[in-house]
Amino acid sequence: MTTPPKGDPTSYFPSIEKKYGRPIQEWIDLVNSSPLTKHMELVSWLKTEHGLGHGHANALVAHTLAGRK
Repeated sequence: MTTPPKGDPTSYFPSIEKKYGRPIQEWIDLVNSSPLTKHMELVSWLKTEHGLGHGHANALVAHTLAGRK
């Protein structure tokens, strides 16, 4: 497995799983189940409701929204 390039949201995934103890797919499913649709609304929601740091929340939202296109 190769390391994702710096700036790629998936480069944060190993540390997200380690820090918060949930698989990435659970976070993606959580973002997809939210009624919120805007990037920064989702980032703020993950930070306030689920205790994620800004970088981790931003990476999850960026990856998840990119997958919707």
